[in-house]
Amino acid sequence: MSALTTDANLPARRSSAAPGRITTDVLLVGAGVMSATLGTLLKTLQPDWTITVLERLDEPALESSGPWNNAGTGHSALCELNYTPQLADGSVDISKAITVNEQFQLSRQFWAHGIENGVLRDPGSFINPVPHVSFVSGADNIDYLRQRYDALAGHPLFEGLEFIDDRAEFARRLPLMAEGRDESEDVAVSWTDHGTDVDFGALTKQLLGHLASQGADIRYDHHVKNLHRDTDGTWRVKVKDRTQGETLNISARFVFVGAGGGAITLLQKSGIEEIKGFAGFPVSGQFIRCLDETVAAKHEAKVYGMAAVGAPPMSVPHLDTRVIDGQRSLLFGPYAGWTPKFLKEGSFTDLPFSIRPSNIGPMAAVGVTSWSLIKYLVTELAKTRRGKVEALRAFAPLAENDDWEIITAGQRVQVVRKKGRGGALEFGTTVVSSGDGSIAGLLGASPGASTAVSAMLDVLERCFPGQIEGWRPQLKELVPSYGVTLADDPGLLADLRAWTDKTLKLA
Repeated sequence: MSALTTDANLPARRSSAAPGRITTDVLLVGAGVMSATLGTLLKTLQPDWTITVLERLDEPALESSGPWNNAGTGHSALCELNYTPQLADGSVDISKAITVNEQFQLSRQFWAHGIENGVLRDPGSFINPVPHVSFVSGADNIDYLRQRYDALAGHPLFEGLEFIDDRAEFARRLPLMAEGRDESEDVAVSWTDHGTDVDFGALTKQLLGHLASQGADIRYDHHVKNLHRDTDGTWRVKVKDRTQGETLNISARFVFVGAGGGAITLLQKSGIEEIKGFAGFPVSGQFIRCLDETVAAKHEAKVYGMAAVGAPPMSVPHLDTRVIDGQRSLLFGPYAGWTPKFLKEGSFTDLPFSIRPSNIGPMAAVGVTSWSLIKYLVTELAKTRRGKVEALRAFAPLAENDDWEIITAGQRVQVVRKKGRGGALEFGTTVVSSGDGSIAGLLGASPGASTAVSAMLDVLERCFPGQIEGWRPQLKELVPSYGVTLADDPGLLADLRAWTDKTLKLA
């Protein structure tokens, strides 16, 4: 029986008057984009349910959702070459690209609906049009990019994609990348004007602000210490109020763990069977950024290159236009690193304390089979600031050291999953939920925030099977392509793209 199913039509339970004890229908752990998205969906679908949000830090979106903790790419597989691998026979597999693009369309629709209904404010405060570009050099890579273009260009989701190998046109569109480049170097790009830059921090704050206005109880400086299942099926959650130094006990009928890298530890503490065999492999990182508006004016695009041999997909180098608080700047990276922390503001004991008898085998197996990744991480850790700028010069040959500063990116915890007798390291996002639907959490990283709406719709389907059909008409209003494959309906895709472009001011 799914959570909240038997009494969904009854009045929601209100907070208990007992000191240190709170009851709530929905408890969201972590004040990032995932919890904000799920909370907004649930409050729209069931306005009578009480919602409580707990955040360990003193503000929302300070971990992976923060604008400088990620690249802000509206991941729609327009430029990310890791979503279109070349197969052994030389062909290009675009299936992952289609899936990711479909997922991002759901996010665009949800945000556009939010703008029209006062949930979100001026779209320019969190999303802006920025061309998405794939960049390669060398004859073999140019041949791959052309094959990728041929495979994608005829697909309705990738309408408008261009292939450019003319040097003059390359210089016109990407002057910062053309200046100082060796004339003998063969380069090519694929280009689309349908790309976006997203400030997920601003988006998260607006969603949570609306939730609060609708009666949600949002508490910062509250750290979830433990949780267990009571005999009545509810979850008893032990919480430390870091400001008052007090301990609270929260009783919740449904729990979502949207705590970024910290989700795996809390799901392990819950004791649910479904988390067994999962582990996390933390990968830290850095970017270098340029806030000089003169330099930023020479580059208006998100340009993704090819990953180094042995590098994880999340470490594909890219030179990005960012728009944060109305200011345009440039971001390059990421440069991978390593720490046992599962959160940027986490603990060095996160990784060792996450090891369990059920996941030590998968972890060991991944360690044996991932020597290329380990070698890559060691190489990255050895790079100096000068070395980081030198890597940038493959994109911007005349980059000056003094124009760029190093910043620390958000922590990413890649999913390690039991596979056969061993384990596999995965680079996507994974929803884990209990069999009865009373608790769920999100593991993994890229494409992450860009596909938050798709991921949270998955949570609704998994955890509320008794309500999902009744919710479907409302969900179709929030996300018109819900349950539809846009790739199979070009007319609907065109209509929805025109609507979201206009509403989000992307056209």
